[in-house]
Amino acid sequence: MDTSVKQSPEPPAPAAAAPSPAAYRNLVLATVGFALTFWAWNLIAPMSGDYKDRLGLSSFQQSLLVAVPVLVGSLGRIPVGALTDKYGAKLMFPLVSALTIVPVLLLIPAKNSYGAMLAVGFLLGLGGTTFAIGVPLVNAWFPPHKRGFALGVFGMGMGGVALSGYFTPRIAKHGDNLPFLVVAGALVVFALVAAVLVTDHPGRKIPTDTLAHRLGAAGRLRVTWELSALYAIGFGGIVAFGVYLPTYLKTWYEMSPTEAGTKAAGFALVTVVFRPIGGWLSDRIHPAVVTSVALLLAALMAIVQAFEPPLNPVGTIALLAMAAGLGTASGSVFALVSQVTPQPKVGSVTGIVGAMGGLGGFVPPLVMGAIYSAKDSYAIGFMLLSDLALAGCVYAYGRMRTVQRDE
Repeated sequence: MDTSVKQSPEPPAPAAAAPSPAAYRNLVLATVGFALTFWAWNLIAPMSGDYKDRLGLSSFQQSLLVAVPVLVGSLGRIPVGALTDKYGAKLMFPLVSALTIVPVLLLIPAKNSYGAMLAVGFLLGLGGTTFAIGVPLVNAWFPPHKRGFALGVFGMGMGGVALSGYFTPRIAKHGDNLPFLVVAGALVVFALVAAVLVTDHPGRKIPTDTLAHRLGAAGRLRVTWELSALYAIGFGGIVAFGVYLPTYLKTWYEMSPTEAGTKAAGFALVTVVFRPIGGWLSDRIHPAVVTSVALLLAALMAIVQAFEPPLNPVGTIALLAMAAGLGTASGSVFALVSQVTPQPKVGSVTGIVGAMGGLGGFVPPLVMGAIYSAKDSYAIGFMLLSDLALAGCVYAYGRMRTVQRDE
């Protein structure tokens, strides 16, 4: 066992104590910051059609342009989570938010060069790392019986991606550069507010070893990879559908782009709403059980959709119920993180788990597209999704219910 960080008891608070006002203040700030930086992280995707036409991009070049910030943001959570363990969210949240302003503004001069856009997209990935800052911050401030709901509320910040998808193109109608100026201005305000009001828990344990050693220690924990696999199914499924659902609806149900986008936004909204519900349930039922049931629901709905039902009402019900299951699972998995991870390692473990969740969302769209190209049907893709969700369901119930925190 790694002894470089001595685990001490939970921050001193009775089991039934109510969270302090400072806890709620930090939760609100973390959620707002998460949403704003995720909006910035997703600035390119809503405008990718415009970039494709302006720069004469192929479909692959367009996909790469959209994927670069997402991939960098997902992988960047690993070091950022470990740095948060070391330096705290009071430093990391305003710092990362302020640094994200740079690539947001660089999107303005870069918009006429594909190479420059790729380089800026790489830097823009920084905005996707704040998830690994907020989880350890919220986890430290809330007592165990409230952490699930608090982490679920924080997770609603992922709705920043949906906000970007809806508002960015609409703001751009009033000026090509206006979305970037608006988001940069919002980040400036948040970074200043966060520098003053975000506070680390006074009982926070500060690790003394190196970044590489902490990441290695987190990577050696079996639960890190078990949680990563479950989160890759839950949150990865959300990311996958966020990316691919408009294409699926346009291709299979012959919807207009606007109608498909609206339906996809409804799917995203359901996942955002059910994430805190998953956390809230995890405060009352073991989070492994909540995860298991949520993944079972997603698996059953994937099977229904594999039979290619009419969209109204069966397909709509199946897709929205699948969104509810995936959203619930993404909330309950992080309630499980807080339950089975030693407190000084929460940031490092969160970074790895969050990275795997983000990366997990980019395999399914590729598989779905390849299967449709080969078979002219999405049925096999949905059955594979159901198999994966069922495997997660069984593992969560059979193994994760018995895992104890490694002190």
